[in-house]
Amino acid sequence: MKTAIRSRYFGNRQFYKTVFGIAVPIMIQNGITNFVSLLDNIMVGQIGTEQMSGVAIVNQLMFIYFLCMFGGVSGVGIFTAQYFGYKDHEGIRNTVRYKLWLGLIIAVAATLIFLFFGSTLIQSYLNGTEDGGDPVAALHYGEEYLKVILISLPAIYLSMTYSSTLRECGQTKVPMFASVIAVLVNLLFNYLLIFGKFGFPELGVIGAAIATVLSRYVEMLIVLVWCSRHRHSHPYFKGIFKTLRVPKELVAKFFKTGMPILVNEGLWSVGIALLAQAYSTRGLNVVAGHNIANTINNLFNIVFIAMGDAVAILIGQLLGAGELEKAKDWTRKLIVTGMLSALLTGSIMFATSGLFPQIYNTNEQARSIATAFIMVQAVAMLKDSFLHCSYFALRSGGKTIITFLFDSVFMMVVSVPLAYVLSRYTDISVVWIFIWVHAADLIKCLIGYILLKKGVWIRNIVKE
Repeated sequence: MKTAIRSRYFGNRQFYKTVFGIAVPIMIQNGITNFVSLLDNIMVGQIGTEQMSGVAIVNQLMFIYFLCMFGGVSGVGIFTAQYFGYKDHEGIRNTVRYKLWLGLIIAVAATLIFLFFGSTLIQSYLNGTEDGGDPVAALHYGEEYLKVILISLPAIYLSMTYSSTLRECGQTKVPMFASVIAVLVNLLFNYLLIFGKFGFPELGVIGAAIATVLSRYVEMLIVLVWCSRHRHSHPYFKGIFKTLRVPKELVAKFFKTGMPILVNEGLWSVGIALLAQAYSTRGLNVVAGHNIANTINNLFNIVFIAMGDAVAILIGQLLGAGELEKAKDWTRKLIVTGMLSALLTGSIMFATSGLFPQIYNTNEQARSIATAFIMVQAVAMLKDSFLHCSYFALRSGGKTIITFLFDSVFMMVVSVPLAYVLSRYTDISVVWIFIWVHAADLIKCLIGYILLKKGVWIRNIVKE
């Protein structure tokens, strides 16, 4: 009995060697990125609550762009992973060309939106702040930061196009290396430009923005140069620019499968922004506390996030190779591994929840809110791990309409209205609003379990 359970839910040594060969570089990349983001956040937080809040709001808006770009490249990336498993190099080239066109459209659209409506969007987070903070100052700092950070949009677009392709083809070390170098550049120039060290000007939030822009372009250059120099060992990078035309039948196929993911990621990121906006109606200290909590949460959730990426890559390749039963078996084991890792890291996060907010140069109310949010996120990590891995499993077989309904539609129909009503029509504390929004996700867990059990997502879409 024990042997049967073990073989059903846990893999052998080769399984974990393969999984962690994919996941560990992603964990290292995300870990260093989020650790430096924490240091970045602390540096800006040393200037003051208004500066930290202004930057946090802009980063929340930039998160929408980032996830739209991620949705665009990862939607067609389902085909990239399966083409790689099927050993179809021309198919991979066509996915890269499609990513280049789609990413360009997203980058241009985002730039225009931020240029014309950026101030209005920042202002929407600063209504109802009557807790002693200065919303006018926060708006000013947010506008300053946004003007500079817009320069990074093209670099993000090109980096994500090529890095996503490398990951989908099993090469996770190069994006990891590029990201590590980039975040170190970000950290160094944050220190030099925020505080004016070693003869550099003291630029505050503008210095933080310049450092971020520099790091994005460093990351882009590393990835592009590596791909150019390794075209012989990775032949799918050969001849991409001989033509930028993608066959019409493939455009239709990529669009049909990938567009729901783009819309899903876009709506989901908008939903996250609307949740943050709902919380922000309870004061500027909530904006600061929520920002601190999210930064810490991102640092701790790197393991289950990497497991979700492993699901997308490995299961996509297995489905492309026609190993459907193995894909189903590995999905179950990957989800269990992700949840066990979340249980461990969530416990550590809960135990240390009161320590991190003390590092920030803000007031006690903001620190108290941050601590409470971190505790809630720590408890919710087990649930979040299951949902994250389930999402990528359902998506790997091209059932993107299902994932669209499962993910962003649930967010916009359940989570956002719940936060809106509780924040505006009740006087319960913002921490309880945060708890209820997370608790609502248990409904989605049940839906995810049923969808995985049915196995409708298990299919080879490149042969189809």
